[in-house]
Amino acid sequence: MSIDADLFRAVLGRFTTGITVVTIVDPHKRDHGMTVSAFSSLSLSPPLVLICIANDATMASVMRAAETFSVNVLSDAQESLSRRFSGKLDDRFADLPSTRGRFGNALLDGALAHLECRIITRHDAGDHVIVVGEVEAGAAHDARPLLYYRGGYAALEH
Repeated sequence: MSIDADLFRAVLGRFTTGITVVTIVDPHKRDHGMTVSAFSSLSLSPPLVLICIANDATMASVMRAAETFSVNVLSDAQESLSRRFSGKLDDRFADLPSTRGRFGNALLDGALAHLECRIITRHDAGDHVIVVGEVEAGAAHDARPLLYYRGGYAALEH
């Protein structure tokens, strides 16, 4: 017997997560991105991370065909970006300051960190796909992270 869905959400809501925006470029050179809190380091040697994308997400079909992705770890000043990339917008990248990474994916200006990954495997799991990427480049900047806790945004206190 499985755990009740409401209890499961309540329990998982007690786990504080960072917020990322995952970006990819499709074969037609169009940018795609979405807010992802299901992100994790997987291995130090080789350097691997994983992201989980819902099968019904607008970016799911593009992600299934992608060879690379970038992870933008958001700073506490970027809550609006988290909301922008989780909402239904025609062009989430309009007037958005960013640079291109080594694979051509958008690296969002002001992010706490960037990771540039080559996809090495995908695993279907429930209503999501787990995408494993080998990290080929990264950058870290000084700022405080944007956090998510119990259904809302949170910040670290000094």
